[in-house]
Amino acid sequence: MKQLFHDMLGEATRLTRTGNLLEATELIQRTLRGESAPAPHGKTAATSPREEGGIIDAEARFIDDAPELAVPAGPSQADTSGDEQWLRGSYSHGGRQLAYRLYVPPGSALEAGPRPLVLMLHGCTQGPEDFAAGTRMNDQARRAGVLVLYPEQTQLANSQKCWNWFKAQHQQRGRGEPALLAGLTRQMVADHGADASRVYVAGLSAGGAMADILGRTYPELFAAVGVHSGLPAGAASNLPSALEAMRRGAASGSASGPSVCPVIVFHGDADKTVHHDNGAAVVNAARSAQSPQGAPRVIQGHAPNRQRFTRLAYVAADGSTAIEHWQLHGAGHAWSGGSSEGSYTTPGGIDASAEMLRFFLLHKRAHV
Repeated sequence: MKQLFHDMLGEATRLTRTGNLLEATELIQRTLRGESAPAPHGKTAATSPREEGGIIDAEARFIDDAPELAVPAGPSQADTSGDEQWLRGSYSHGGRQLAYRLYVPPGSALEAGPRPLVLMLHGCTQGPEDFAAGTRMNDQARRAGVLVLYPEQTQLANSQKCWNWFKAQHQQRGRGEPALLAGLTRQMVADHGADASRVYVAGLSAGGAMADILGRTYPELFAAVGVHSGLPAGAASNLPSALEAMRRGAASGSASGPSVCPVIVFHGDADKTVHHDNGAAVVNAARSAQSPQGAPRVIQGHAPNRQRFTRLAYVAADGSTAIEHWQLHGAGHAWSGGSSEGSYTTPGGIDASAEMLRFFLLHKRAHV
């Protein structure tokens, strides 16, 4: 299995380098399901129709409602039944309690082996159910055999249910919400036998800003970070500076710890809620810390709804893609490629959930 996974990573990396992102995503998902790759059809990646046209396609993906499972508050137990589950629980740390939903894909953990886990942080006014429905991440996770964890911010902690990314006590390791979310993530890894070397975090808007903070403050926990329409860690220290950063963009962050995790960023250049310069600031902070090799690879294309995008890929010294920056032309403040069943989504846009999961699964922490 280790050799199979190693071979898959090499081929998926090659496909990503040549711009064949959908093929890379499908290869990763097949390998995680234990399926073999299909026989080649006589065309190399360099002459594939997608690359010839400079367009990356994204499939429209749909998900049936996951079965509801009533469970008492408290840590969930590892699934050994093999059934798909949509668990509810709560976690306490440092005097705070955090409710969460956990998606468990079908297939026994004992049979599948340790599975990756993605921590998904919703935006303001959202909750786990809304965020899961809008991003369709559970559909991606079902295909790839990935656990997905959705914690819920409380109105007691923030009246708009935003993660408090703009407050100093919530930008540091061992304090506030970063400590709470890291503790919850570790608990889920332990309870469900997840692969500790393949734990990832992604978020939208305020959740994206908190995801960047977690990547910097807990780099030993998260193997990669996804930021959608968010801000760089340390962009603000209070509410007035947060509003200014959202309005004008933040030049750089000042959170404790460099941005050393691989990062994938999505941001619409017509975003009137969080200025798109914030997405560039997240990327620049990662570039400064990781020193990718040379100029980025540039791919331009459009999504199924004809929305144009520019993808910049920065390559690390080992040849892997360390940073991806997806500039969504004409897009506003919404999850790209999402479903209208959730709030703040752009159905038909480039599938951010699929692309994030593809990027995540190319990265694995070497030492756990």
